[in-house]
Amino acid sequence: MIKKAFAMKIYPDKHEEYRRRHDELWPEMREMLKEHGAHQYSIFLDPETSKLFGYLEIEDEERWKETASTVINQKWWHYMADIMETNPDDSPVSKELVQVFEL
Repeated sequence: MIKKAFAMKIYPDKHEEYRRRHDELWPEMREMLKEHGAHQYSIFLDPETSKLFGYLEIEDEERWKETASTVINQKWWHYMADIMETNPDDSPVSKELVQVFEL
């Protein structure tokens, strides 16, 4: 299993909306993530800084990279663009984190 972690940022007044949208994650989005090898996927929020920390476990890096070009992922990015920092293509501004410890 490949472990990945990343950081993103949401707008300070959109914490509850971000949670609501993920609580109601579209079934098609959930299925696409599983089809592309995601096993564990969690996102945590630091409410003081509005920073998000994401953690996931995937089967294959190349298969995971394909998620970005799926129709459902493009739709999700557009749906989320009004509540978080995004790039011109609506993808979230995301910084991959480096693992430095594991117990």
